Amino acid sequence: MTLHLTNARIPGERGLLGNLINISIDDGVVSALDFIGQTTSVTLPSATRAARVVQGDDQVIDLDGRWIMPGLWDSHVHMGQWAQARRRLDLADATSVDAVLERVSQRADSADPALVGFGWRPAEISGQTSLESLDAMTGEKPTYLFSVDMHSVWLNSAGFAAQGVTATESGVVSERACFEIAKCVSNIDDETLDAWIDEAAREAARRGVVGITDFEMAPNSAAWRRRISRGADTLRVEAAIYPEFLETAVEAGMRTGDTVASTGGLLRVGPLKIILDGSLGSQTARCFESYPGATGPAARGVLNLPLPELVSLMGRAWAAGIAPAVHAIGDEAVDMALDAFEMVQCAGTIEHAQLVRAEDVSRFAQLKVLASVQPRHLVDDRTAAERLWPGRTGQAFAFRQMRDAGVAMRFGSDAPAAALDPWQAIVAAVTRTAPGGEAWNPQECLSGDEAIQCSVRSHVAVGQPADFAVLDIDPLEVDALNSLTHDLPTSQVSATFVGGRVTHSLLEKGSP
Repeated sequence: MTLHLTNARIPGERGLLGNLINISIDDGVVSALDFIGQTTSVTLPSATRAARVVQGDDQVIDLDGRWIMPGLWDSHVHMGQWAQARRRLDLADATSVDAVLERVSQRADSADPALVGFGWRPAEISGQTSLESLDAMTGEKPTYLFSVDMHSVWLNSAGFAAQGVTATESGVVSERACFEIAKCVSNIDDETLDAWIDEAAREAARRGVVGITDFEMAPNSAAWRRRISRGADTLRVEAAIYPEFLETAVEAGMRTGDTVASTGGLLRVGPLKIILDGSLGSQTARCFESYPGATGPAARGVLNLPLPELVSLMGRAWAAGIAPAVHAIGDEAVDMALDAFEMVQCAGTIEHAQLVRAEDVSRFAQLKVLASVQPRHLVDDRTAAERLWPGRTGQAFAFRQMRDAGVAMRFGSDAPAAALDPWQAIVAAVTRTAPGGEAWNPQECLSGDEAIQCSVRSHVAVGQPADFAVLDIDPLEVDALNSLTHDLPTSQVSATFVGGRVTHSLLEKGSP
């Protein structure tokens, strides 16, 4: 059966000058494009102009002049953590330690066996955390309050005891200790977690999302095979691999980009995730300069691996066909990651790349290393960056420099650090501010078209997967051509298609 999407428009100046287009889809792939009432000879790349005759058993969905664009990807998600964070005690807008403790006190008497919170910002919150103050509010109930970047967690004494970790005076532990605690706290039954993830995936589809790269710290491929077999078919998924699962993946013959069998083409093998440094908010991102007022071995942040070990790990993965994705936020960590890519001579990504020296921007392009970045963080981390990276923020979130240097970029959210919503990333990259604010380093702004291209993996063209978002507005002409407004994230996505299947629809006519 052929699916026909009729009377659609392509956003902006995609060669159609406002003309309508009909799209035919067979086996999940665009098979023909027919331009209606065309007055010029301009066509889309790879497009044919052959009209498709509608047969009796074909399906027709009339888009009634709406705009159709490639479906959006979020290239950095922790899907299990995102699904759970939405159900945890929300600490996102708590600006002081006292405010955090007040919210904790309101939940301390709940029937839950443990109290789990999420979203406080260590670099911006006023006051000092302490084991004593959290104990006073929570008593014997194990309590875990994760920072928004998931690189720090504030525990009470019962939480430390339950995890078998030595308590600290501040109650806070970071990096590897935090990651291990997060795994234990997140150890809920598969059926419950799968249901929560399916709900989050359907919400993403309502925003026009067709795919994610999932960096959950778990045996990801097996988990997604299970979910897809149970009917979770809303998103395409690239499932990342962590070092502790690398040998198992190699023995199974898994290679980055391979489609996993029996998943209807929805699941592909992702990269090897290597966490090289920490985060800005937790003051653990590794930098060439010390953090203000910091002393001691961690004054410039942390490195989780020395260069020889990083090179060895990346080389082992690449030799088996698995591309590395190296988490590097601080400028020294980015520099080291680029050194490793040069030594191994492999393809892959640097995840985050929040602070990058000008000389390393050019190295990205020379080495053809892809920058997987999270533009929404520039809005959320602006205050922290100005305080913790003084005099260097001209190289923070340097998207225009990267674009002009020829660096390939992909956008993500790092959910739950930011919402799984590519529109927020697109708007942040274009405006570099929150609604109503002044642009931060406006010379680094991207155009709307450039930002969207960093958030898609396909084109509206013959031979391309039929992964589409259908909008009520032209995202490139909300305010003026090639610009976006702060209203765009709340604009209505009328429909989302993955491989020609409807995963979300508000269409009144012709939708299943």
